[in-house]
Amino acid sequence: MTTGTVDHISQAEDPWADIRPYMDHEVADVLARLSRDSELLNALTRFRLPRLARWAPPLARALASHAVRREVKDVSTVYDFQMRIAHYMERMIRTTTDSFEVSGLDKLDGNSAYLFIGNHRDISLDPAFVNYALYLAGRDTVRIAIGDNLLKKPYVTDLMRLNKSFIVPRSARGKRAMLAAYQQLSAYIRHSITEDQHSIWMAQREGRAKNGIDRTEPAIIKMLTMARRNAERQAAFGDAIAELKLVPVSISYEYDPCDLQKAQELHDVDHQGSYAKSEFEDIQSIVAGITGHKGRVQLRFGTPIGTDMATPDEVAAEIDRQVIGGYRLFSSHYLALDTLGDAPELVARKAITRQDKERFQARLAEVPEYLRPYWLAQYANPVKHKAGRLMG
Repeated sequence: MTTGTVDHISQAEDPWADIRPYMDHEVADVLARLSRDSELLNALTRFRLPRLARWAPPLARALASHAVRREVKDVSTVYDFQMRIAHYMERMIRTTTDSFEVSGLDKLDGNSAYLFIGNHRDISLDPAFVNYALYLAGRDTVRIAIGDNLLKKPYVTDLMRLNKSFIVPRSARGKRAMLAAYQQLSAYIRHSITEDQHSIWMAQREGRAKNGIDRTEPAIIKMLTMARRNAERQAAFGDAIAELKLVPVSISYEYDPCDLQKAQELHDVDHQGSYAKSEFEDIQSIVAGITGHKGRVQLRFGTPIGTDMATPDEVAAEIDRQVIGGYRLFSSHYLALDTLGDAPELVARKAITRQDKERFQARLAEVPEYLRPYWLAQYANPVKHKAGRLMG
């Protein structure tokens, strides 16, 4: 594996300095800054040393700072940092999943850069599982697209950019500012794939698919081709897509640790017209996704999309076809459909064990009655989507 942090443009001429991942020469300063960041240290002490954080905050922060410095004392490159993450990923998979299966990666050229575009269920784990699959295969990890709405704290931004994340603008004000931001993003993605030869992961849509329905936003496809078509006015749309080596990726979780929170959001939007997100909710969702039980997890890599695409809608439809086709339906999906009383013939064909039923009923018993339709729909919709029975 390589670090993937060597850029072809000098730092003085770096046009993506404010959005790109950190490079190796920046790691030491960022880690030193993190070890002194009071908000990070407070968050760590609340999690690991709650009593001490309450009674002696300065002492708790000092201990947390020492722990951070000790943890990263041998980390001097992005690769080193990601190897620490790999250790925690291994433990997370061992303790919170029943299995992790990967397919399709062996059919992709190990020496080629790809733009992996996948369905989005978990804020941090979707790309983390992609990275872990690449790591197990001896391939370089991806650069990860992350919305600036998740980067409300400087320490979060630092941690994400150390982990090879780059920033997707969602908070730019005004059409002109947003257009400039997306042109910069498009140019960076194209540069990463065609010049740096460095793969990227991004979601097929803005935000997680909280209702279990995976659909690609054509606007994302338009953004991806913006740089090539601006640089070469006569560039064919299909060529602009093909040079990005776009590969759809499906990730399937038997159980979603954030399913209850997603059900609450869907309920509030349905009944109140909106959902009020708490200040630290995204961070809480990241923690819940990492620590919560997921059952079985499957990751499936598709095949590159070629030049025979004429419009963003066609590309989006092909991504959807591969993502839905590669999505694995677990017993939890069929049991949810059965509980709702929908499509009994689809459920009847699925062999479901008594253990699967008991585990499903135990999860369902923890869901408040008023949230159950929304909780069940998250799991039932992928079955209907795959069977082509979703309306609208």
